[in-house]
Parts: sequence; structure tokens; C-alpha cells
Amino acid sequence: VFLSRNFRCDCGNSKFKNLQCKLLPEKGKVNAGNKYNDNFYGLYCTCKRPYPDPEDEIPDEMIQCIVCEDWFHGRHLGAVPPESGDFHEMVCQACMKHCHFLWAYASQLAVPPLTKVNSLEDEGIVLQVEESEEQKKEIKKESGVEHQDTKEEKQTEQFNEPSTSSGKFLQKFLVEITKTTSESSFCKLKELQSKPFLKKDTATFWPSNWRSKLCTCEDCLKMYSDLEVQFLTDECDTVLAYENKGTSDQETERRDPLMDTLNSMNRVQQVELICEYNDLKTELTDYLRRFADEGTVVKREDIQHFFEEFQSRKRRRTNRMQYYCS
Repeated sequence: VFLSRNFRCDCGNSKFKNLQCKLLPEKGKVNAGNKYNDNFYGLYCTCKRPYPDPEDEIPDEMIQCIVCEDWFHGRHLGAVPPESGDFHEMVCQACMKHCHFLWAYASQLAVPPLTKVNSLEDEGIVLQVEESEEQKKEIKKESGVEHQDTKEEKQTEQFNEPSTSSGKFLQKFLVEITKTTSESSFCKLKELQSKPFLKKDTATFWPSNWRSKLCTCEDCLKMYSDLEVQFLTDECDTVLAYENKGTSDQETERRDPLMDTLNSMNRVQQVELICEYNDLKTELTDYLRRFADEGTVVKREDIQHFFEEFQSRKRRRTNRMQYYCS
């Protein structure tokens, strides 16, 4: 899988001499949307080495960071990666520093590396964030929401008694609206930051569905935008989504156009098409065999002459069939 969020076609701009883009002649001199990391120049990881590296004799797996899109050796991530099947995405050390808020999620969602942690003091720093007045209000609000949900559930049970269907629907609708409003105003990140969590100088490894657990409140969405990581909440950006798209594209390429056409026809049309295909294949093979036996080159005029003759023979066969049917 290879992510490529910040790279666009460069053909025809000032990086290429005497070359103009035929699709977009008005293209600018430089594509400002492109970000050229070390990978663009054939260098990877924190060691800034090429891949494959002729001087590196250590067998090692390369893992791509889903934030910066750089590739890293497994031994240069600050921690031994879990088994490849245990995690789906990786965030490198530098990106964890840049996206520092992810450490609050890591304690709950990240897949532990294979290194054994002896003590918190040796492996990292325990961060205890003091609760601000605003955070305390948020926690109280959460408690209020839970209490309100319980109260609403009891009310719903009462409404389960014999009543009109419209009354049940209205009750359910009001409950869902209340829950949605409460969830959108509650910040998951503040709740996690109010508890102790471990912050280390290592990469982190994440399961397939971890991004769906990120908070999407107004403040967090603004933070993602400021850090230029809005894609973290995009379901189409995940490695799993890229893999599924690649698998789908490969299946499309492997499809037989003839079989797709046949499947869209009825039985009579299928038989007629197969007969026509076999006739064409047999006659074309016999026609080309003459050139092979004589050692001559097949020209465009020869192919054109063959199809003209083939169509003529086909019309004659069709006319005879119509004559006999009449």
C-alpha cells in the first residue's frame, strides 16, 4: 500500500525542460500542493538510506507512517513492532510528537509493541493533566448525559405499553436526537487527557478501526485542521480502504470483457455471439497462418482486407438464412 495525499502530477511544469503537458497546457510552473519528502529522492527512514540498500545486510521490514507517508525500518521506530497481523497502521516517532494528542488515545487504542516495559520511569513519562474548570464541567456534563440516558430509557420502557405506533416513533426520535446532541457537544479527548497516560519517544501501532474512535467535536476538528491532519477522520483514507480499492481494481483488470458481455445477454444472444466469435477466431487464424508460412509481414491493409471479406461473407450467410426462413 502506498498513500499519496500530497502529490500531484508534475509533468509540463518548470521541473521539466521543453516539455508541455498535453492534458492541461495552462498548468502552473510549480505545483504548490506537492510535498517532496525524502522518499521522492529515493531515501527512506530516519537513517536516510535507499531501498533496497546495497550496504544493509540486516533483513528488516519497511513500514509506512500513515501521517507523513515516509517508510521506516522496523528497527528504527523506537520499539519492536507487533506481529504484522496484529496492527493495521503505524504513526512514526516524529509524527507522534507533531500529533501529541494521539498519546491520550494510545493508552486505550494502540497495539502494544513487543518490547517489555519494566517501569514507567524507564520507558516514558506519566502525564497527569490537572482538571481545568472547563474540563470539570465537561465531565459533569458527561455524567449528566449518562443520567439523562438512563432516565430516557425508563421513559421509553413506559412507552412500551400499548400505545399508538406514531407515539412510539416520536418517543424514539426524541431519544435519538437527545443522544446525538449530547455526543456532539462532548469531547472524548478531554476525557482521556483528564486521566494519566504514558508518553514515550517511539512510534505507535494501531488496529484497523482506531480512527473511528477519534473525537469529532468542533474543537478537535479545528485542532486537526491546524495540525494539517484532517485526513485522520476520513474513512476513505485508511490503509484498509486503500487495500480494498487496490483489490477491487485488480479484480476489474482480471475480468474478461467477453464474459461480462455474455452475462448481460439472454441465452439465444449468448449462443449467437459465441458462434460469431469462434468463426472470427478460426478464419483469422487461418488467414494469418499464410503470412507466417510465407515469412511475410502483415500490413494494415491486409488486416483491413480480411475484415472486409469477413463482413461480406457474414452478410451472405445472413441473407441466405432470411431467404430460407421466408
